[in-house]
Amino acid sequence: MPSEKQTTGHDIVVVGASAGGVEALRAIVSRLPEDLPAAVFVVLHVPAIATSVLPAILERAGDLPSAHAEDGAEIERGRIYVAPPDHHLLIQPGFMRVNRGPKENGYRPAIDPMFRTAAATYGSRVVGVILSGVLDDGTAGLAAVKTHGGRALVQDPGDALYPMMPTSAIDAAEPDLVAPADELADLITSLTHERVPAGMAPTDDPLLDDEQYIEIDRGASDRPQPGSPSGFVCPDCGGALWESEEASGLLRFRCRTGHGYSIETLAAEQTDTVESALWAALRALEERAAMARRMAGRLRGRGSKASAARFEAQADAAVQQGLVIREALVSITPLTEPAGQAP
Repeated sequence: MPSEKQTTGHDIVVVGASAGGVEALRAIVSRLPEDLPAAVFVVLHVPAIATSVLPAILERAGDLPSAHAEDGAEIERGRIYVAPPDHHLLIQPGFMRVNRGPKENGYRPAIDPMFRTAAATYGSRVVGVILSGVLDDGTAGLAAVKTHGGRALVQDPGDALYPMMPTSAIDAAEPDLVAPADELADLITSLTHERVPAGMAPTDDPLLDDEQYIEIDRGASDRPQPGSPSGFVCPDCGGALWESEEASGLLRFRCRTGHGYSIETLAAEQTDTVESALWAALRALEERAAMARRMAGRLRGRGSKASAARFEAQADAAVQQGLVIREALVSITPLTEPAGQAP
């Protein structure tokens, strides 16, 4: 990367997307010039076991070379770096970190860690972009970009295949512009030539320090947890969650090992936990009923009709209890309904 004094524009562009994001990414990349004076970093939520072909898709869509980010690689302008599956992509001064740190908002790679480290490292030089997706990963990260003087752009929810992630970012992060994906591309190009205040954000910024702390080993340190006890447990590891409020006013939950959640993602994970627990209870009751009927059959074959009847009654009771749980499973709804949910 050029030295700090040579910087004239926003040369760090971080883009986050989830469901429906490939289409938006292609629309943006197809309009970026081959001499773009910035490095573009992309996080797209993908399954951990998936083989990501996103770099090839983006390279075919436009003129910029694209590849998966590599740990420790230097940042070069005019290139697109994609977070590999099951790895976070963190932005450091002049280079990238790629690791399998704790999941955040249920994802790895997650958008928020990339945005936060970019904001804490490069400050006003950053452009953050949120595209199509569900839930709210990226909202806190985009707010951090704004807090550190960068520019925040969001895809118009009406242009997104899944509008919930853009809607969340608009509501909480107060973006500089909301526009269709192809218009965002033109603005990104313009911003890379816009002069920004001299100097980078201080590298001892608490946000960056927090990410490094998580990356090293939160559990092995005697450093106190940030925030206060929330009374909730981590859906990933069962540890206690600590609650803190970011400068943007957004709530953030973290456990000792580093798993992180927004309040909406935590609510969604709790819904999944409740459903899993109910399915486990239903399975146990159905197995209990089956075992009771088997025992009743054996006793009946031995002539113990009274004992067989008692086990049949227990089996019937288990079936009735299971029906109650099935009814509860049907009626489970998320604590927060996705805004503008696609049919």
